[in-house]
Amino acid sequence: MKPADAVETIQREMTVFARRARAAAGRMHPELSLVSYTLLGHLEESGGCRATDLAAHYALDKSTVSRQVAALERAGLIGRRPDADDQRVQVLHLTEAGRRILAQVTESRRAAFRERLEDWPAEDLARFADYLVRYNAGPGAGRHDQGRST
Repeated sequence: MKPADAVETIQREMTVFARRARAAAGRMHPELSLVSYTLLGHLEESGGCRATDLAAHYALDKSTVSRQVAALERAGLIGRRPDADDQRVQVLHLTEAGRRILAQVTESRRAAFRERLEDWPAEDLARFADYLVRYNAGPGAGRHDQGRST
C-alpha cells in the first residue's frame, strides 16, 4: 500500500472509530455523552480542576465545556468548591453519584473493548496499543480539533 493510500485508510478508519465511540457512549449511559464521559474521567484523574483547564486540556471551546459542565452539574455528577490556593477560583470535582456512574460506564467500555479484541493475539494488542499511544502523543496532536466538540 502506498503511503498516501495508507494515510487515507487511517483517516477513514479513525472516523469510523470516532463515530462508533460516540454511539457506544450513548448506549452505555444515555445521559452521558462521550465528551461528558471524558470530562468526568479527567476530573477523577486530576482530583478536580477548573473548567478552563478542561477546555485547554482537550482543546475544546470554552462554551462547549461550559455547556457540558452545566449539564453534569444539573445531573448531580459534579460539584464546585473554592480552590484551596485562591478562594475566587471554583474547582470542579466529581460527586459520589458522578464517581458511581463513571465507574459503571468505564467498566462497560472496558468489557466492550475486551469483547471486541478477545480474538486478537497478544502481540497485535501490544502493537496496536503502542501505535495509539504514539499517534496521540505525536507532534501537533489535537491542534486540528481546537474548538470542536467531538
